[in-house]
Amino acid sequence: MAADREERSKAASTGASGLMRPPRTRLDQPKSPRRRLLPEYDPEAFGRFSERIARFLGTGRFIVWMTLIIIVWVLWNIYAPKDLRWDEYPFIFLTLMLSLQASYAAPLILLAQNRQDDRDRVTHEQDRKQNERSIADTEYLSREIAALRMGLGEVATRDWIRSELQDMVRDMEDRRILLTSESDEGDR
Repeated sequence: MAADREERSKAASTGASGLMRPPRTRLDQPKSPRRRLLPEYDPEAFGRFSERIARFLGTGRFIVWMTLIIIVWVLWNIYAPKDLRWDEYPFIFLTLMLSLQASYAAPLILLAQNRQDDRDRVTHEQDRKQNERSIADTEYLSREIAALRMGLGEVATRDWIRSELQDMVRDMEDRRILLTSESDEGDR
């Protein structure tokens, strides 16, 4: 019975061609992580690190410290006892160190500039959209103010109402005088 089960499982694992199929992966279980040849890194963290270095390289403190280190290096390798000097007169090791520092500084500065350009691009895009909204709002308000002015042109002003009321008072006064004169004549 166990032999029959083995034969069935063996037959199930081989296809119609008789070749072995790879074992099925289960969908309810996470895949095991694959080994990568290159190390993984967080580009955002590396970008922040490069910006910090670029900011430091652009400070007066860095220039002062770099100058002091070079002066001490040169003076030590000129005036120190012969057996304590590590870099004789052409200062080849100093040149190598400065070249190494420059070879790392330049790409880090460029990376920091690219990140700053990306931030500036986003900021400019947001500013442009805000300006478009402001222009649209200003145009809308201008149209509304023009409509209000046109509407106010049709509204009766205080002087016009006063003159109309004075005309009506005069007309009523004239009618009263006319009526009183007619009633006086009728009484006679």
